[in-house]
Amino acid sequence: MKTVQGKREREKRVVGEMIRIYCRGNHHCRELCPNCAELLRYASERSDLCPFMEKKTFCSNCKVHCYRKEQREQIRKVMRYAGPRMLWHHPILAIRHVIESNKEKGGNP
Repeated sequence: MKTVQGKREREKRVVGEMIRIYCRGNHHCRELCPNCAELLRYASERSDLCPFMEKKTFCSNCKVHCYRKEQREQIRKVMRYAGPRMLWHHPILAIRHVIESNKEKGGNP
C-alpha cells in the first residue's frame, strides 16, 4: 500500500519536473526563474496541505481545485507545455504518471 506521504512526494516531483521543463523552454533559464520558483513553492505547499491525498493520485485528477485562479491557470499552462515533453526528459516518470492517473480514473493499467 502506498503511503500518503509517498503520494505527496511523487506529486511534487512530477510537478517540479514539469515546471523546470516549462521554465527552460519558455524562459531559457538553467535554474528556475523567480516566477517559476514561486509557482513550484505554491504547488508544493498545496500538495502538503491536501486533505484528499489518500483518495487521489495526482492534483491534475482532483475534482476540488484548491489553487487560486491565477496559479491554477499558470499550472495548466505549464502542464500543457511540459506534459508531452516529459516523455523526452523523463520517460519513466511520465509513463508512471500516465499509468497511475489512468488507474485512478478507472481505466486499464
